Amino acid sequence: MGIKITSKWLTNLQSLHENTANYVHSSIYGRNRSFQIMSYRSGFGGPKPVEMGKEYEVEISEVSRRGDGIARIQGFVIFVEGAKTGQKTKIRITSVGDRFAKAQVVN
Repeated sequence: MGIKITSKWLTNLQSLHENTANYVHSSIYGRNRSFQIMSYRSGFGGPKPVEMGKEYEVEISEVSRRGDGIARIQGFVIFVEGAKTGQKTKIRITSVGDRFAKAQVVN
């Protein structure tokens, strides 16, 4: 016998296992199926690789929906005001949050 999966059960499971991918096996219509449950981190998950007011050399990898350049340092996202894709530049961090930082180009 398998486990009966309901949306409420999945929601509860996700809240119990934040920051992980879990595999749940179930028997549906007599066949075994696998479901992958992904939950997204609410924060970066450790010390941030950037600090407020410090300067870094970065390359802009893409542009956000709002038009800011996006750079990454050790996987941590940095939104750079007015930067363009492919631009290599020096930036100064203006704010640091749980999931991303904001920066300005240094002239």
